[in-house]
Amino acid sequence: MTHYINKLKIFQIEKVSAWTERASVTVEAALALPLFFFAALLLTYQLEMAAIETQVEAGANSAAKIVAKEMYVLPVLNPMQMGSDIVNVIGDERLDRSIIDGGSSGLNCSGSYANPQSGVIHVKVSYRLKMPFPKFAVPPMTVKKEFKIKGWTGYEKEGIGESAELVYITDHAAVYHKDYHCTHLQLSVHLVSTAEVGDLRNEGGGKYHACEFCGHGSTSGGVYITNEGNRYHTRATCSGLKRTIYAVQLSQVKGKGACSRCGQ
Repeated sequence: MTHYINKLKIFQIEKVSAWTERASVTVEAALALPLFFFAALLLTYQLEMAAIETQVEAGANSAAKIVAKEMYVLPVLNPMQMGSDIVNVIGDERLDRSIIDGGSSGLNCSGSYANPQSGVIHVKVSYRLKMPFPKFAVPPMTVKKEFKIKGWTGYEKEGIGESAELVYITDHAAVYHKDYHCTHLQLSVHLVSTAEVGDLRNEGGGKYHACEFCGHGSTSGGVYITNEGNRYHTRATCSGLKRTIYAVQLSQVKGKGACSRCGQ
């Protein structure tokens, strides 16, 4: 009888020990699994953060090149248009499902500008990243990207030989210009808000009307006008804002008179 009781006690001790071991494994798993999933979440977040940063930087570079091409027409940068160009390059669907707070509307280019004197474009893009934590615990993180790019404005050639004098002409013009920066050559293009364009007048006192080529476009970012023209444009690349200037030798402009402003 004593032997049977001893065996029963041993069995009970072994059973309790096995139960304790299983409970210990369960507790460890309950503690380890959340930490594992949290680490996996952080890794995925870091990969997405790096991917979206690369895409925004590439989109900003592409948008800046568009502005650089337009610098020979208009030395003004429209931040809203730049933001729209970045979204078009990346894709609004990609941005809307990204970790950027606000999606495709979360990019801010308001600090970007173009220096008309140097022709240098200063690009500043910022956005906020949604953190993988409750907002009350960790606020969104702000990311800023800044870089500079030179406008594609070309260069001025000083002359061909010692006796050659260069002058500047445009298509269908009856005069030539000695100064490349003559106000008759360079269109005085301005970016104005859509609300005020109806009250503005050109130098002849005329009103501005929508351009036949681009007037149907979006005017949310403002419109472009010139002092000489009577049309407003929604794109700086519109053909109505372009003027081709040729540098030729003075001996080749027979039949053309000198500009009243710079030809003397």
